Amino acid sequence: MVKLYVEGGGDTNALRTACREGFTSFITKAGLVKRPRVVACGSRRDAFESFCTAIAVGEEAMLLVDSEAPVPANCQAPANNLAAWTPWVHLKQRPGDGWDMPAGSTDTDCHLMAQCMETWFLADRPALSVFFNPGFRSNELPAAVNPTESVAKADVYNALKLATRECKRKASYGKGAHSFKLLAAIEPTKVMAASPWAKRFIECLKAKMN
Repeated sequence: MVKLYVEGGGDTNALRTACREGFTSFITKAGLVKRPRVVACGSRRDAFESFCTAIAVGEEAMLLVDSEAPVPANCQAPANNLAAWTPWVHLKQRPGDGWDMPAGSTDTDCHLMAQCMETWFLADRPALSVFFNPGFRSNELPAAVNPTESVAKADVYNALKLATRECKRKASYGKGAHSFKLLAAIEPTKVMAASPWAKRFIECLKAKMN
């Protein structure tokens, strides 16, 4: 059994259940027949440490965390070979992380939501509109022509709050209230088209599950 250790879910059982269900739905819609067991870990540090423990005891495991910041170009080369990218270099160099790739792991076991999970939502604006209407203001989102991974995490959060501030039925965007339901609602093919790191995640996950 492959376990996928993901950042997210907070500290309550209800949120962790919602996190597992959201990621499982997204992965299923991406076309995986054989799926990993999703483990909602809460913080990114807890996800990393749980992944390291799993690798140390010989389990098949993958890690999925926010990049938190732009991923350096040297970690995304060559552009036409996603499996050769080096997320562990980013996580080692990023202030606040300093994580080493654990022995027994590889770069294809490590995956980034660049720059955060909410970035994926920008790739499927019709799903956002359906989810939040009436009152959703798509014009508050970053211009669609901008690469989604270039939008700073803080700007993604701010844009979602502005776009949903007049929504009466679901109220303004809240991570606990909305994020994992939205994750289950968005279309993975749109996310993969907009986010090379998301495409890498799904492609490597399919390879590992097969």
